[in-house]
Amino acid sequence: MDLGLKNKIAIIAGSSEGMGRATAEAFAAAGANVAICARTEKKLNATAEEIRKAHSVEVFAQAVDVTDFVAVESFVGAVAKKFGQIDICVANAGGPPPKNFLSISMDEWHKAVDLSFLSVVAFARA
Repeated sequence: MDLGLKNKIAIIAGSSEGMGRATAEAFAAAGANVAICARTEKKLNATAEEIRKAHSVEVFAQAVDVTDFVAVESFVGAVAKKFGQIDICVANAGGPPPKNFLSISMDEWHKAVDLSFLSVVAFARA
């Protein structure tokens, strides 16, 4: 099925593993070139190489902590410079720790909000 994604440019954050990686793989399988970021550079670069080989698309990878607004802005700028456009942005990030709801401390909730919500704000502002 043609999803109209061939040669589109998609940014996917938190994409070295899990849902972010699956999302990057799906965009690449549909023919989109992808820009991926995550905190762990080694794992991110391995993911980028696997996506390149499996789908024959361009993959731009850069280690980024999505809670760092300056780093997100720099990443988005680098993607725009490399590809000349950005068509899609998936601001994926982790959430609270996998615990029972009542076991999660307020500090952990604050960190989860910073990661999940404020990272989306950072991408939107970039």
